[in-house]
Amino acid sequence: MAMKDYSDEFKADAVALFESTPGATYKSIATDLGINRNTLRNWVLRGRERRSAGPAAVRDTRPATRAPQTTPSSEPDERIRQLEARVAELEASERKLATERDILRKAAKYFAGETNWKRLLTSSARQRTVALCSRA
Repeated sequence: MAMKDYSDEFKADAVALFESTPGATYKSIATDLGINRNTLRNWVLRGRERRSAGPAAVRDTRPATRAPQTTPSSEPDERIRQLEARVAELEASERKLATERDILRKAAKYFAGETNWKRLLTSSARQRTVALCSRA
């Protein structure tokens, strides 16, 4: 199989998506992006190594997600902690969605530019195409 060459921007976006998604797995994000799981894993590990002093900091630093409590607490401090945790969860979800949206926008721009057929046809080529189509 031919090796694909991904842009540095795509790699950075993929890593950002993985790291901003609580509870995400390499497999789920890689499937969403259409890349190999190990490719994404290598990008994430390299990114973490670049940001840290060495490979010792490669461990997963994403916050653990907790199931929300169904029984409301009578303690005001506990209720505030629950709400703060929920806000953090929603903010992480918002970051994930924004990153996904940005990746999709970039992909749409790329593919729109790649299939701009009007630009590819010169006026004389366009005239020949019209003439050939009208004969058929």
